[in-house]
Amino acid sequence: MNKLLAVVIALSILLAACGGGSSTSGDKVLNLYAWSEYIPQQLLDDFTQQSGIKVNYDTYSSNEELLAKLQAGASGYDVIIPSDYTVSIMTNQNFLEPLDMSKIPNFANIADSAKGLVYDPQNKYTVPYQWGTSCLVVDTSKVTRTITKWADLWDPEFQGKVVLLDDTREVLGMVLTVLGFDKNSTDPQQLDEAKQKLLELMPNVKLFDSDSPKTALLSGEVWLGQTWNGEAALAHNENPAIQYIIPEEGCTVWYDNLAIPTGAPHFDAAMQFINFVLDPRESILITMEFPYSNPNQAALVLLQTEDPAAYDAYMNFAATNPPADAMSRLQMIKDVGDATTLWDRIWTEAKGGE
Repeated sequence: MNKLLAVVIALSILLAACGGGSSTSGDKVLNLYAWSEYIPQQLLDDFTQQSGIKVNYDTYSSNEELLAKLQAGASGYDVIIPSDYTVSIMTNQNFLEPLDMSKIPNFANIADSAKGLVYDPQNKYTVPYQWGTSCLVVDTSKVTRTITKWADLWDPEFQGKVVLLDDTREVLGMVLTVLGFDKNSTDPQQLDEAKQKLLELMPNVKLFDSDSPKTALLSGEVWLGQTWNGEAALAHNENPAIQYIIPEEGCTVWYDNLAIPTGAPHFDAAMQFINFVLDPRESILITMEFPYSNPNQAALVLLQTEDPAAYDAYMNFAATNPPADAMSRLQMIKDVGDATTLWDRIWTEAKGGE
C-alpha cells in the first residue's frame, strides 16, 4: 500500500509539472513575446517588483511573424499580443489557452466598446491591450498642399518620399481601398489589380517599416506615408508639423490583445501579468510612452484627474482619439482564410517589382 501511494504521488507531481496551463503561483519567470516598442520597461519593472516574477521580453514586427513562429512549433512563451484577425486564426488552430477571468478582476476597467468584439465575442481567449488605426501621416513642413486621401501618395512629386508599413494586410488592404474594393477581398482579379496599382506606387516608396516608421519622418528622409497611430503621435510630439489624417477612402481600425499561447509553461504568472497590465496606473504608463488608443476607461479617468493637459492632448488628437465622423470610415482586417497564400504571393511579387 505504501509503495502504491508513493507511485500515485510521483505521478501527480509529474503530471502537474508537464501540463500546459497548470503552473503554480510560485512561478518566478514570465516569457513575453510582443511587438517591438510597445511595452514600457517601467511596467515590466513594476510587475517584477510587485510579484517577484522576472519578465523575458522578445519582440516581433508583424502578426505574420508571430503566427509563423507558433505554426513552426515555437513553445515557451507565456503571453503574446496578437491583433484581431490573428486571434481568429489562432483560435481556429487551437493556439490559445482559455483565460481564467476570475483571476483578471481588472477586466472591469475595460470600456464596454472594447469588449466582446467579433474576433473573440466572449473574451474567452483575449483581453484588449491597445487599439488604434493605421492611416496617413504627413509632414506639413515638407508637403505644402493639402493631403486628404490615400490616392495622393501616387503623385509623382513624392518620388522616393513615401514610407509604408512593412505589413501585407495593411498595405495591400490600403491599395484595395484606393481601387474601391473591400480591403479584405479574396477575389484574385481584384488582388491582381492591387498588385499592379502597388507597382505603380513603388517609385515613390523610400522604405517599408513597421517597427519605427516615425524615424524616417523625423529625419526628413520621407515626407508622408502610412503609419500606426501611436507612431504618428510620437512623431507629432517631436515635430508638430507632422499630422495624422484619416483619409477619405477610410483606413484600418485594429485591436491588439493580451493572450496566452497553448501550453504556456507559466500560466499563473501569465494571468497575474495580464491583470497587472489592466491596472489603471500601469495602463497610463503605456499611453504616455506608446500613445496608441487606450481601451482602459478607468485609466483615462485617472489620467484626466492627475494630468488634465495630457488627457486633453490625447482626446484632441485624431491619432489617439479618432473623431466621431471618421469612425464610419474605419474597417477591421479579417482573416481571409485560404486566400492568405494568394495575398502573400501578390505581396512578395509587388515588393520585388515583378
